[in-house]
Amino acid sequence: MAFSINPVDPAELPESSPAYTHGTLVHGAQRTLYISGQPPWTTEGDIPDDFAGQCRLAWDNVNSVLTAADMTVRNLAKVTVYLSDRRYREANSRIRHEVLGDHCPAITIIITDIYDEAWLLEIEAIAVAPA
Repeated sequence: MAFSINPVDPAELPESSPAYTHGTLVHGAQRTLYISGQPPWTTEGDIPDDFAGQCRLAWDNVNSVLTAADMTVRNLAKVTVYLSDRRYREANSRIRHEVLGDHCPAITIIITDIYDEAWLLEIEAIAVAPA
């Protein structure tokens, strides 16, 4: 069977939106990468002051882990985004779409306190790939 990551057929599911899928069905995967929560900091420990800068940097950090495993965002099956405040929902969604394009993994967004008060978000993910 060929490798694929596809949204679950929504015919029997509640209505969703183009922003997410209710589930991701993976066929033919033999490698699974669990990406720890990626903070919005550089390798030198610098943290942007604004949400957009932090969000793009956290996604850059996710991409660095994917690249190290010979994967791309197209391999993402599940993403969890932890936001420090509801007011970042729209910017988070917009930037996520910039990063993922038309790829639509299962997404969960949680509004919560975050480990470091300077962080406005943290992103963790699961990626899959063929051998």
